[in-house]
Amino acid sequence: MTGKVAVITGASQGIGAGLVAAYRAQGWAVMATARTIPRSEDPDVLTVAGDIADPATADRITGAALERFGRIDTLVNAAGSCICKSFTDYTATDYATVVGVNLTGFFWLTQRAIAEMARRYGGHVVNITATLAEAADSGTPAVLAALTKGGLAAATRSLAIEYASVGIRVNAVSPGVIQAPDQPPESYEHLSGRLAPLGRAGQVSDIVDAILFLESSPYITGEILHIDGGQIAGH
Repeated sequence: MTGKVAVITGASQGIGAGLVAAYRAQGWAVMATARTIPRSEDPDVLTVAGDIADPATADRITGAALERFGRIDTLVNAAGSCICKSFTDYTATDYATVVGVNLTGFFWLTQRAIAEMARRYGGHVVNITATLAEAADSGTPAVLAALTKGGLAAATRSLAIEYASVGIRVNAVSPGVIQAPDQPPESYEHLSGRLAPLGRAGQVSDIVDAILFLESSPYITGEILHIDGGQIAGH
């Protein structure tokens, strides 16, 4: 065991679940949270279920992590919501859902995690943004994702500067099209040219590896690392 502790949101599936396994393989203890998540049999994985948009959930997550493990070294904001539809078709419920997960949840939990990191002089926050926030695609109308994930990218840079003096790094990973674990590769063939230039969807492991790279790179902060098969290079 390294003695280090990672808090990972959206940890019940996909990228979040991959991160839980990856950090454990590195010898970290993990606080894993999602709206619904089962109890773990691993004594070094503590789970908390709850709505990340609720400030009380952020209090429960940080409180439980500190009670069990005594510290928080890294927070990975992997929880995310994307509702893709035409701008004029969005409803108030759509807006509340996407903003609640992508921005409000990030805000309250990151605020509490950084406060704890600052007391110990050091820590790392990684946000998961999205390339579509920077490279708009007429075939994928997703202004709410662009609005919220673009906000996360801006917040990443701002927090990196604000907290560098107390040893806290803040970075982001910006995925392109990532294959869901339960979807076969051929289900993405209809995207054709929108997967350019590598011409295929990325894997959850690509995002996990990128976050571990940032974790092991103590001189990188304020970085938006694009894992998108070159998508951003064409814009």
